[in-house]
Amino acid sequence: MGMLIYGSGDEYEIEDRALAHLKAVIGAKLRRQESFFLSWANDSEHGSGRRSLWLSPSIPLQFRFFGSRPPELNRAWLEVLSDSSHTPRGLQLIPESEVEGYLAGNGAPRDAGAESHDQDHD
Repeated sequence: MGMLIYGSGDEYEIEDRALAHLKAVIGAKLRRQESFFLSWANDSEHGSGRRSLWLSPSIPLQFRFFGSRPPELNRAWLEVLSDSSHTPRGLQLIPESEVEGYLAGNGAPRDAGAESHDQDHD
């Protein structure tokens, strides 16, 4: 299990493989000076529900990996994560096992309701 360390030291456990994929997508967005939400579902041992963090180039962020070797990155997973990051809901961490379903359109990480709602307030 890796750690996403946010802000003044808040730590969030995320599996090393998922964390490596998040690092690639988040790094690309922050290099472009983009701010966005990162959200994921909590597992039952952490109370279920969802957690969201506001990520910005001005907020310190660290990735701590416990594995000794970096994993090979799955391009399809990176694509789905990156695509979700451009929606009003922000970057949604989905399990790697669900990537093919997202690419097939069976659960795309898009929230059309949120997009139209946001447009109403512009």
